[in-house]
Amino acid sequence: MNKFQKYRQEHPVFVYRSYDIKETADTVEVSYVFDIPGLAEFHPGWSFPKPEGFTVSGDLTLERLVFSLGMAEAVSYWKAVCSPEMRVECGELSEEQIQWWKKLYFLGLGEFFYVNGITADRETFVNIVPEGSFSCTAPAQRSAPEGCLVPIGGGKDSALTLETLVSAGMKCRCYAINKRCSISATVEAAGLPEGALITAQRRFDRSLVELNKQGYLNGHTPFSSIVAFSAEITAYLSGLKYIVLSNESSANESTVIGQEVNHQYSKSFEFEQDFHSYEEKHLGTGIYYFSFLRPLAEFQIAKMFAAHKKYLPVFRSCNLGSKVSPDIWCGECPKCLFVSIILSPFLTTEEIIQVFGKDIRDMESMADYFTELTGQSDHKPFECVGSIDEVNLSVSLAVRRMDKQGERLPLLFERYRSSGLYRPELLDAQNAEACSAFNGENLLPDEFRAILKKEMERLL
Repeated sequence: MNKFQKYRQEHPVFVYRSYDIKETADTVEVSYVFDIPGLAEFHPGWSFPKPEGFTVSGDLTLERLVFSLGMAEAVSYWKAVCSPEMRVECGELSEEQIQWWKKLYFLGLGEFFYVNGITADRETFVNIVPEGSFSCTAPAQRSAPEGCLVPIGGGKDSALTLETLVSAGMKCRCYAINKRCSISATVEAAGLPEGALITAQRRFDRSLVELNKQGYLNGHTPFSSIVAFSAEITAYLSGLKYIVLSNESSANESTVIGQEVNHQYSKSFEFEQDFHSYEEKHLGTGIYYFSFLRPLAEFQIAKMFAAHKKYLPVFRSCNLGSKVSPDIWCGECPKCLFVSIILSPFLTTEEIIQVFGKDIRDMESMADYFTELTGQSDHKPFECVGSIDEVNLSVSLAVRRMDKQGERLPLLFERYRSSGLYRPELLDAQNAEACSAFNGENLLPDEFRAILKKEMERLL
């Protein structure tokens, strides 16, 4: 009997016991109780800034939002034992909603199942049993929302979204979970005042980490769904109409070749569509959730971003580096390598070194990651990285440019040039196709589509 089967047998029920909403003069405080009976009880929570004069008393819409954020949070704690039953003792769930959450959990945990060697069935991996109700009976009457909320993670994608919308004259506020230095610096570089940034504080229950140390199951969860629901709460409290994400078409590609295992599932267009539908049917805030960069691939985003040099000293995309203060590029992970590669056709070696502190492309220790990123492995790195095709295009363009300029190639690029992957005779056509691509699978409102296309024409 493996761990998955053992823990499911020992802990047949996981309980989402309750959520609680309290308000202070300037915050909305949210707390949750999750329980694995006989093993552990978890108490995560959130603190959201509350605009002056806003009250949450008797607001059914806010209750639905807070309850839904709890459903997104719960999976992180459920996965420790993967109980076959999730009992929901608060809120309300229809059969349609139950199936929605099961889909998110199953596909969002694809990497978790794969890495842990778990064979899970989509229909039977968890049975969600609703037993609760809402205490309110009617949605609050709010004024029509307006303006944009742009989630900022500190990386190039959200920086490009913010820069483009602000330059087009759009009214923008920014959203962050547990503010970091790179996030504040991005907002400042965009020319916005400090007050434009709305920061929610997320409190993760560290007792889950202790369970992981004891050998209970651990792995990747669909964190971007937490971003989605918490951003909905923030936009609702602040009266904002649009939640403008910065997820790109490259996020749709499976991480494991030939399998339905996508590290970025909750950044995919499939999830974006599902969330958009869930909001309309079951939340009803009037807020419109979409990704501004969805028509583009990472290659296009990198080229457009590189034109805005003011962000080079401040942007950060390293998950390991985000865990220290101030946040840094660790220079040793596949995400750092990917970003250095995707920017290579558009930045000099000197600029690459200024960003990362060293030339990651010149390090033997990154060879295995390079192999995975260029598609010479069974799977890409389990990180938010671009497609295999655009990695190969970026490397090839950089190699050709550096060769023409008589510049020494970094170690990994030198090996690539001598491999069968480097096909310079195809580059012009591939580059033209990549720069002009516009993925029609998107939810951009017409006004935003026009802004993006204009910026593409200017920079690409």
